[in-house]
Amino acid sequence: MKNLERYRRSIKSEALSSVLLLICTISALCIANSSYEGIYNKIIFDNLFFRFPLNEFINDFLMFFFFLNVGLEIKENILYGNLSSIKKASFPVIGSIGGVIVPAIIFLIFNFRTDYINGFCIPISTDIAFAVGIFYIFKNHINPQARLFLLTLAVVDDLISILVIAIFFTQDINTIYLIIAICVMLILIVANKVFHIENIPYYIFSGLILWYLINCSNVHPTISGILLAICIPAKAYNGKKSVLEILQEKLSPFTNFIVIPLFAFVNSGVSLDITTNLGASERLYFGILFGLAFGKPLGITLFTYVFSKLKLVSRPKGLDFYSVFLVSLIAGIGFTMSIFMCELTFSYDFELINLCKFAILSACILSVALTSVFIFVNEFLKSRRHNFRFAQK
Repeated sequence: MKNLERYRRSIKSEALSSVLLLICTISALCIANSSYEGIYNKIIFDNLFFRFPLNEFINDFLMFFFFLNVGLEIKENILYGNLSSIKKASFPVIGSIGGVIVPAIIFLIFNFRTDYINGFCIPISTDIAFAVGIFYIFKNHINPQARLFLLTLAVVDDLISILVIAIFFTQDINTIYLIIAICVMLILIVANKVFHIENIPYYIFSGLILWYLINCSNVHPTISGILLAICIPAKAYNGKKSVLEILQEKLSPFTNFIVIPLFAFVNSGVSLDITTNLGASERLYFGILFGLAFGKPLGITLFTYVFSKLKLVSRPKGLDFYSVFLVSLIAGIGFTMSIFMCELTFSYDFELINLCKFAILSACILSVALTSVFIFVNEFLKSRRHNFRFAQK
């Protein structure tokens, strides 16, 4: 009962976060395409308040807390949730793998033999906050069982994206700092497993040290959030709640209502005047757009259907493939992680980042539109069938 109530609170939090996320996105778009564009760019990209620009402070530091929260969610799912057994995990994991492979292939087809091929990672992610918000809008038309499938799918997507960041966005590693970071991790693990330390400030302060060391090692600093999550106690040694549960409860509002909206505001200021860019880089644009809006639903639906027919995975009871397909359309909303990936991939070229963000926003709109169309058509056909049966009687 406690887990059910916690789950409901989490869903409502994600839904409210998606509304705030939408407001920040639209606000940034309006400002970036108005006479205030210069002020917006000065605040975000100039060293006004910090030793480095505001966008770097949010993208490299505040996103540490976002990835810590994601890491805690992944850890909880692996230990106790929908990833805790092969039977529970197989269906959404296969769907997520399909939702990563097919968009990446579509992007690579569009961008074969171009300088943009490293952007294959941009269309592979799902934005959990936006996706849950859109699910809530259509909740009366989608099987309720599909909510859990969507959440698990997004968690596995995040895990794959994190692995991609760790593998492909690591520069020349400074081994000294990396070794010290590993030592800090070992100290945290010993503090957890041997001494059963449950002091939250201790773990947060150690996590900030870990962030600094990982940043100095030239591994992307947000990975430190995941590494810290590995060390957090998942068992309650002295109280009713574990450090993992308490941190999730504390971090979720902070990440959902502060970090992600700030990230959206700072990174969504896309200039809609892209005519000059699109001519030379249309393959990049369409690779992202088609990868997210069509590759995601194709990959998720195809992989889950084929593997189910081959009896290699078991579809959850009460979940039909029409609902899986609708969820796969919503999963085409890549927003937060996709923008994060494009910032990493094309950090050397502001215009390419702008084009990628425009493609991501286009894919979000197209995914919502396609979901609306399929729901409308299905409701219309159901109504026609009902009227036909009534007329026969």
